Amino acid sequence: QQLKSGNKITAEQFEEVTVCFCDIVGFTIIAAKSTPLQVIGLLNDLYSRFDKVISNYDVFKLGTIGDAYIVVSGLPERTGQHAPEIANTALDLMATTNGITVKHFPDLQLQVRIGIHSGPCVAGIVGLKVPHYCVFGDTVNIASRMESTG
Repeated sequence: QQLKSGNKITAEQFEEVTVCFCDIVGFTIIAAKSTPLQVIGLLNDLYSRFDKVISNYDVFKLGTIGDAYIVVSGLPERTGQHAPEIANTALDLMATTNGITVKHFPDLQLQVRIGIHSGPCVAGIVGLKVPHYCVFGDTVNIASRMESTG
């Protein structure tokens, strides 16, 4: 509402949140062997399923970056249940991918890798033309590394 009114939005400190990164295993290889339309179709199919899953939890979708699907709990609304909300969301995201095959690679079963971390962060709106809610801090970086390094 503040943004729509033209007011400046200030960043906010959150002491306890849980961040979840979810990536497709082998995405770089899949993308290299696919057309851009096939990649978009794959991501749209998967992320549409993920969007349905997260609607059952107290989590906020930060967005997607390439094949990374990023959700957080504990912001913008604070909750003491941020860790179990993300843990249960992550389990459901993994379960959602069970049995999914890549349409243009019918023998390839889709798998995801997840990284989760809890701690403090700073969040706020950046930009004017296409404002974006961004989250920064070690908590985000560690969750990302947990995903990428297993």
